[in-house]
Amino acid sequence: MTALLWLNGALLPANEARIDPADRGLLLGDGLFETMRVATGCVPLLERHLDRLGAGCATLFLPPPDRERLRRAVGDLLAASGLVEGSMRLTVTRGCGPRGLRPPAQVQPTVMLTCAAGVSAMPAPVRLGVSRYVRDGSSPLSRVKSLNYLPMVMARMEAAAGGHDDALLLDGKGNVAEASAANILLMLAGRVVTPPVEDGALPGTSRARLLETGLCVEQSVPLACMREAQAAWLVSALSLQPVASVEAYGHMYELEQCVEQEAVLREALFGNVVS
Repeated sequence: MTALLWLNGALLPANEARIDPADRGLLLGDGLFETMRVATGCVPLLERHLDRLGAGCATLFLPPPDRERLRRAVGDLLAASGLVEGSMRLTVTRGCGPRGLRPPAQVQPTVMLTCAAGVSAMPAPVRLGVSRYVRDGSSPLSRVKSLNYLPMVMARMEAAAGGHDDALLLDGKGNVAEASAANILLMLAGRVVTPPVEDGALPGTSRARLLETGLCVEQSVPLACMREAQAAWLVSALSLQPVASVEAYGHMYELEQCVEQEAVLREALFGNVVS
């Protein structure tokens, strides 16, 4: 079956979709994206993702897409594709403009939805290596999912070259921020903590849910505290993945697998979530 997508109001086979060569998302990374989980044929946390998209649009002075139109687009693509379990990506760019950095006076955003089937297997524990790339928690761009993802791409490539599964990024003060494409949770002194956005953590939707339920709290985590961590997980809209080890500047920190705590977190994130 040919893959389908939704582009600017139309459902199309993916091989027929076209992005204008003058699109600022393509040329300048001028835009945002959201990666959303699809479960039982719906997007459980759609409103949270649309909230974050709206906040990101406000940060970038980008006209937000019509919310009701996006809801319909999600439903139309799910119905047309028949996707039951997997993921959906929403991409919004500032659209086309003249040559140079300054946007056009009248912006017509490009809006695209794509989807993919998911893998049902439980994710295996990952080995992290500390990256040379840092997160700047003082920058407004650290709090949006912009299309400028090159530092994370480079961090992931660097991690793979070093024999790791993913990268752990710090802020400028040496505090733990996040992984290349996920927030991090750490069990310290018997409680689950996650770095604050001021330390460079992206305000993830799954992270927000755990904070709201009281299953984790925000706390700065200097890298040296890694030796005190009992366990750690990477969390995103799509998965909760245990961390097996963290290598940092010649030190290897081995972490336990806290199965009971992981089960509690997994149930809170993925057990019949509808809001």
